Amino acid sequence: MTAKRNTAAALIRRAAPFAIRAERASDVVAREALLDACFGENRQARTCQRLRDGRAPAQGLSLAAVRQGDRLVGTVRLWHVSAGGRSALRRGPLAVDDDCRGLGVGAALMQRALAVAKARGHGAVILLGDAPYYARFGFTAAKTGELSLPGAFERDRLLGLELVEGALDGAWGMITPAGAPLLPKRPLLKTKASRSRKAPLAVPHAA
Repeated sequence: MTAKRNTAAALIRRAAPFAIRAERASDVVAREALLDACFGENRQARTCQRLRDGRAPAQGLSLAAVRQGDRLVGTVRLWHVSAGGRSALRRGPLAVDDDCRGLGVGAALMQRALAVAKARGHGAVILLGDAPYYARFGFTAAKTGELSLPGAFERDRLLGLELVEGALDGAWGMITPAGAPLLPKRPLLKTKASRSRKAPLAVPHAA
């Protein structure tokens, strides 16, 4: 009986149209291209980008949706913020490849991100998005009315979800970045052997 259940589960996994996994370094180029395609190349100028500039995403909360040979088709990241003095997470852009709309990729990314955030002990998540869509995940404007963003935004799109009851009680003031700063990329260091090796001589082509 156990063997049959395992076989059935394996068939379902193979038939699934996509999978959700942790983002990898090799995903970054494809992720940036997907974000440009979904939000335009001027997305870096948006208000919410100010909460991410120079900051690392929250640990374990950069997720990717992949299919067909590990092709990136969706992405979401969460970032640490201070919501008027209350510790919270801010959801970054949620993007899905046009070819995969209607497969539930966006919903699956949100559900996994919220589950991971809760498992890691985070108290609340804040986002800027369409209230009717995000209501399905429990987001409301009930406790974000006294919060602000560093720039222009639509008040009715600022939504919050408490993963721990009362996490946003009394939240008031500006939402500010609170994550760890991004570490600068280290330049590649030449090894002693490469420094001592002479450059090869150019060989002229035969006439």
